[in-house]
Amino acid sequence: MRYIVFDLETQNVFSDIGSNDPADLDISVATVYDSHTDKYTTVDITELNLLWPIIECADALVGYNSNHFDIPLLNKYYPGDLTHIKSIDILEAIKDSLGRRLRLDSVAQATIGAKKSADGLQAVRWWREGNIAAIKKYCEQDVKVTKKIFDYALENGHVLFKDGYRKKEIPLDVSSWKVKEDSSVTHSLPF
Repeated sequence: MRYIVFDLETQNVFSDIGSNDPADLDISVATVYDSHTDKYTTVDITELNLLWPIIECADALVGYNSNHFDIPLLNKYYPGDLTHIKSIDILEAIKDSLGRRLRLDSVAQATIGAKKSADGLQAVRWWREGNIAAIKKYCEQDVKVTKKIFDYALENGHVLFKDGYRKKEIPLDVSSWKVKEDSSVTHSLPF
């Protein structure tokens, strides 16, 4: 199964736009990892169309909080409908198992010993300063971390988080993650 791990950074935050709808935000940078090519592609908003051929080959989109945030936001720019591609949202799986949401950084530190290099608010500040290179580096790092967590969960059937000083397991049902589903994605490219 060919999967795409992805993440987005934004130019603004909810308080800037007076809305809690992710689709009302504006993308600054996006990164995708393609399991078929084993390559990362990072683009800014002006190059977003370079991602469509990669995404349209995916059997699944993998992200962290992607069903609630990244897919609705990216779908605003995509000429088709990304909701027709299978989605694997690691945060959603964690919430289903644990009963609450956890920050990516918390899961990454406990599960794979990695830390995020910044946060979304810093990425917005970089955008306002014109530091696109820093946003690209940060976004790609988040995708690398998400991919490692995804790989770990697939292999072990769980992820970890720190509860005080102790690490605890969160069992995840990953049985359907590698199952290829038929999708009726609306492609933006002529085939």
